[in-house]
Amino acid sequence: MRLSKLVGQRLREPPRDAQTVSHKFLVRGGYCLPVSTGIFSLLPLGMRIAAKIETVIRQEMDRIGGQEVRMPVVLPAELWQQSGRWDSVGAELLRFKDRNGKDMMLGMTHEEAVVQIARAEISSYKQLPLMLYQIQTKYRDEARPRAGLIRVREFTMKDAYSFHTSQEDLEKYYEVCREAYCRIFKRIGIRNMLCIQADSGIFGGNRSDEFMAVADCGEDTIFVSPSGNYQANREVACAKLRYTQEEPLPAEKVETPHCKTIDDLAKFLGITNDKTCKAVFYKDSHGKLVFVNIRGDLEVNETKLAKVVKDANLAFADDELIRSVGAVPGYASLYGLDLTKFRVVVDLSVTNSNNLVVGANEELYHVRNFNYDRDVAQKDQVIVADIANVRDGDPSPVDGEPLKLLHGIEIGNIFQLGTKYSKPMGCNYLDVDGKSKPMIMGCYGIGVGRGIAAVCEQNHDDWGPVWPMTIAPYQVHIIGLKYSEPAVAEACEKLYSKLQDLGVEALLDDRGEKAGSAFADADLLGIPLRIVISPKTIAENQVEYKHRDWGKRSEMRPLDGLAEALQQEIQQTLLDEMP
Repeated sequence: MRLSKLVGQRLREPPRDAQTVSHKFLVRGGYCLPVSTGIFSLLPLGMRIAAKIETVIRQEMDRIGGQEVRMPVVLPAELWQQSGRWDSVGAELLRFKDRNGKDMMLGMTHEEAVVQIARAEISSYKQLPLMLYQIQTKYRDEARPRAGLIRVREFTMKDAYSFHTSQEDLEKYYEVCREAYCRIFKRIGIRNMLCIQADSGIFGGNRSDEFMAVADCGEDTIFVSPSGNYQANREVACAKLRYTQEEPLPAEKVETPHCKTIDDLAKFLGITNDKTCKAVFYKDSHGKLVFVNIRGDLEVNETKLAKVVKDANLAFADDELIRSVGAVPGYASLYGLDLTKFRVVVDLSVTNSNNLVVGANEELYHVRNFNYDRDVAQKDQVIVADIANVRDGDPSPVDGEPLKLLHGIEIGNIFQLGTKYSKPMGCNYLDVDGKSKPMIMGCYGIGVGRGIAAVCEQNHDDWGPVWPMTIAPYQVHIIGLKYSEPAVAEACEKLYSKLQDLGVEALLDDRGEKAGSAFADADLLGIPLRIVISPKTIAENQVEYKHRDWGKRSEMRPLDGLAEALQQEIQQTLLDEMP
């Protein structure tokens, strides 16, 4: 490709809304073009990178027995009504009616569609296990798209679905897929990747793991132990908090004026926040109050809480609802309340602590020395569970070592779905005894565009991306300085033609730009190998040669035999980057 003909401008300034490295460089380098909020066109450079990532994905999916299919982007509501998700998924699912008034949707994920294939095409245990996958457009009406290709509304995703006769078989194949994902991410250039425990979210199922590219701009919070034997997303992370058991002291009502917050209360009483108990109130999807108690130095993990109460639509309760059960906002506790009138969830930090300060359910008053075992009579109405957010430095639940907080970009996820979709949708097979049973399912996803952005986040310098050879848009970038001089043009054209004959992907900068402009563009293009040809180098029958990741350093190479030498270097690099 000649740079003079390449579609996609190199911009000197980043977009005004760009806050992440990948957003800035991918727009500035002409890889993608914003169309609307969270919607981008991939330009030729971006398409070449995406195509290479998709090739790696296909190779690894085929390697573990996957069969590629293509499911529709537009789906009828009836499939999601059969699974029960039509009503349970919120506004992120884009619904519409076709010209005949039929309810339709844009696919944000394809569990229902693949089940429709499986129940039509699979009937016997002899056909199982198997895995179907696709690389397809998805649409998720994100409320807050951000960071360029990292969080968008329309995106390309590889989603795969496996079908099994038993949980044991699913678990075995799940590990095969997990290993395949590790190979994929290594091959495309993710240098620092973690596979962590995660929440299954709207997909459901028994187990979920996320693949995280560690990056400061990542919106996911990860906790990792020093040894690496514990890794989890904040949504499911746990800590092994240490508790000091004290002798229970008598309850004591104390006046606490202007102390509606934990900080104010602790300061007024001269204690630390971990000696208080915080009351947090939610309203469930039926309008019923959910009263949460947690130690004052901790925060409620709403994902954990939603799982405990089996309700994904919790919202903060208003004062009127709180007062309706006898509690007093700002001074609330379980003291003196009828716990049958609302749902109660108490964190382990409260049940394992002694002599806490809690509200007195009376304006301007709190009670010292609350002890759960002694002071809560209706324990049969209480759910005790871990609903706390983990903090940086909290002890690991495995070995007690301090957990480190990291940020990551979710580039892939895998789920053990079980029969969540197959059972309600009648996706059954006949077992060896001729009995009909629901298929056991697994689900495996990779975001292609997000993968491009994650690689850029981990592989860049101050001037632009540093693309790995495996997914670089081109392998060699030839720059002709003073291209108008016949000798320079002839040498560039000869090398360019020879590289093409050898199957090397080359980009020729034939524009005749000044050195500063040409090199700035080359940095934004991030091509692994760069060859600079100028009147000075030709006079010595040499070229200036550099790797993109060398920074500003370069060396001289002979022009004779250069194309063959570059071909061999590229082939060796590709071999070295294979897992």
